[in-house]
Amino acid sequence: MEQHDIHHYLERYFRASGCDILENDNKTLHIQLSVEVDKLLMNRPFYWKYIENTNQTPQPMKLKLVTDPTEAEEGEFIHFGSPRLHQIFESAKQLSAHTRLYEEVGHIHAPSVPLEPWLGLNIKISYQCDRKKDSLISYGLQLINGQIIENFHDRLLSLNLTPKIPDYCFTISPLIKPQSGLKRIESLIETNVQNENHSWAEEAKQRWNEDLSLLDQFYEGTDDKPQSYELEKEALRQQYEPKIHVEIINGGLFYLTKQAFTKS
Repeated sequence: MEQHDIHHYLERYFRASGCDILENDNKTLHIQLSVEVDKLLMNRPFYWKYIENTNQTPQPMKLKLVTDPTEAEEGEFIHFGSPRLHQIFESAKQLSAHTRLYEEVGHIHAPSVPLEPWLGLNIKISYQCDRKKDSLISYGLQLINGQIIENFHDRLLSLNLTPKIPDYCFTISPLIKPQSGLKRIESLIETNVQNENHSWAEEAKQRWNEDLSLLDQFYEGTDDKPQSYELEKEALRQQYEPKIHVEIINGGLFYLTKQAFTKS
């Protein structure tokens, strides 16, 4: 995941969490936190307990995050592996582990407007060895005909969504159960991962074998290897063994018009 991807994710996270973005120049984000996000990110339990016990007006903090390393002095630098980004990922699970939203249809041209069900998932794929790479992907699966589209979350940003079903609208019952839809997306991800270039894994195994050879040379001539040898050998396995971890960050059901993604 590149720095511009992180910046885009942060922008979406704070907007979706009800925070006000005071400044955004694609390098820095200056955010006025909402009460809920302040509680999750800023570690001020005694402040919030005092405010709630005394019924005073809360004053959520502001946060300035930097995604361009050349601007690191301007605020808190965020990158993959940084504690703040990990904290934001975890808070996203609490804020929106699952949701149900409906498309605002605007001007009504018919007595009633059908809304079709979609299952949307935001997913993190981690490629791990002695190095690590993370990728964020988003899929939407239409629960009537089984259509799957990529970049679903970005597409949703172009729509007006509401937690309450709009007037003169009705929802269509899904033909595909959400659990079955989840399995379809998981199967698609598994196929895509299998078809990727895995030279990174082969290179990790080569580095693993090189370090293992050095370890064997160090203990060469020792008939009975000591426990330390097995411990070091296991440590090399844990360091270098290629692994792919897939994690659902959040998701939900979205009821959208048939024309949702065909509008100009």
